[in-house]
Amino acid sequence: MFGFVRRVPESDHRERMICADCGHIDYQNPKIVVGAVVVSQGAVLLCRHAIEPRVGFWSLAAGYLELGETLEEGATREIWEEGQARIMLEGILGIFSISRIGQVHVMFRALLSEAGAPPHFAAGAESLEAGLFPWDRTPWDNIAFPSTRWTLDAWRRSGIGPLGAPAGNPADDARGTKPLVMPPAASS
Repeated sequence: MFGFVRRVPESDHRERMICADCGHIDYQNPKIVVGAVVVSQGAVLLCRHAIEPRVGFWSLAAGYLELGETLEEGATREIWEEGQARIMLEGILGIFSISRIGQVHVMFRALLSEAGAPPHFAAGAESLEAGLFPWDRTPWDNIAFPSTRWTLDAWRRSGIGPLGAPAGNPADDARGTKPLVMPPAASS
């Protein structure tokens, strides 16, 4: 940022970007990502990314919380924008810290809201396609992010009853520092 210098402000312990002219401190804080595992008849709604990051890979519908939104409003909006689905939120499924990229993911469990009707969903503007996937047909080799895998695992463990305490990061990545490792490409 032009005119800003990096230094530790008085009575602080971290370097911050500070305006060299007026002393304004530009605090950089994690971003909140909201989304949901949307379920219909035991299958999960996944969307294939049409935009970066990870174009062409599958993910749960999720994205950044906007100013002025509640967590629930943001998750509902993201599901609509990416998967054109109307949902009923059941509760928070997991809260995941991704410190390496400065994000906190709050993921809900949800149902498609058209009870008794054929499920309605479609690719939104940020998706190449959307689909309902039973567990054994999930495109595991093409999942976009570790947090998608963590959330799907939490959903599987949660069952269909009431939700307990939200899931968190797996023990082997408690701070969310490990990048996604893709399996080797299949040989032709």
